Amino acid sequence: MWKLSVNRTTKKPTYLVRWVVDGQPFSESYKTTALADRFRAKLLRAVDKGEPFDTVTGLPDSLRGGQAALSFLELTLKYIDARWAEASAKQRDSMTDALATVVPVLVKPVRGRPAPEIVRRALRSYLLPVPRRERERPEEIASAVRWIERASLPVAELQEIARVHELIDGLGRKLDGKPAATQTYRRRRAVVFNSLEFAVELELLPSNPLSRVRRKRGKRPLQEVDRRVVVNPKQARELLAAVTYVGGYERASGRRLRAFFGCLYYAAMRPGEALGLRRSDCVLPVKGWGRIELAETRPTAGKAWTDSGEAHDREQCSGLVDRFREGVRRAYLPE
Repeated sequence: MWKLSVNRTTKKPTYLVRWVVDGQPFSESYKTTALADRFRAKLLRAVDKGEPFDTVTGLPDSLRGGQAALSFLELTLKYIDARWAEASAKQRDSMTDALATVVPVLVKPVRGRPAPEIVRRALRSYLLPVPRRERERPEEIASAVRWIERASLPVAELQEIARVHELIDGLGRKLDGKPAATQTYRRRRAVVFNSLEFAVELELLPSNPLSRVRRKRGKRPLQEVDRRVVVNPKQARELLAAVTYVGGYERASGRRLRAFFGCLYYAAMRPGEALGLRRSDCVLPVKGWGRIELAETRPTAGKAWTDSGEAHDREQCSGLVDRFREGVRRAYLPE
């Protein structure tokens, strides 16, 4: 434990309390000498009582306060553990993206902060995905993980409105600090909102802090279809003819591409539905309209997020228009 020191690098001087746990230095800054002295006295009392100190937060049990002192990072890991098994590959990707965005926002001013891209890589590729936590970590990643564990704020800090505003601002920004797309913000907010609902269930928060604050919205652009980028019938026929020339005849790449894009254009299928299409799904009468009963979709999610290690996940179809108890979506084919 060191004496109080003054940090004069900020506009207003702050007072630092510095101590060491298991060879690891920790510090807390306060605006006044009285507050810093009070915190230092609590640490000294914990030492006198022989309390164990946590090697991640640097705090004794009396100051950690049990579950109330759970860090936002610890909450995030608990939330992912609870949702991972039932989540689709796309949901896993979206969940880790959103939480990797906000974890670095809710941190204390701890020295040695790594570059933003290293912190994000540490979270997205090593710390958050359940199957990747035991992977061997390069030194820069291991160092970033240690920093995140030390710096992550207690969940209870989100009861302060200023912290909630910081969280919302972080949700709406890209890694370079520029504003993210509105759809990106909404997707991230939905994930973080659910994680904070989980915190309420664990009795870490009295209510969801995101319900208390609304994001200021700018003027929404008119959503109009640009006819210049919508394929017309002539272009569609030309595309389906052109793709038949891809690859050799024996490999049948061109014929598969023609069938794939034909399903997208004539049956209004999603790409994942066309990839999951089977002959048994098709009802093709000699005359009249045909019908396809889509039972499976194979969206591209990436090998990192699927249980099988394949680039495409396997999901049950859920139609936007026709929904059936048996979990299929019907698409109709023109005569």
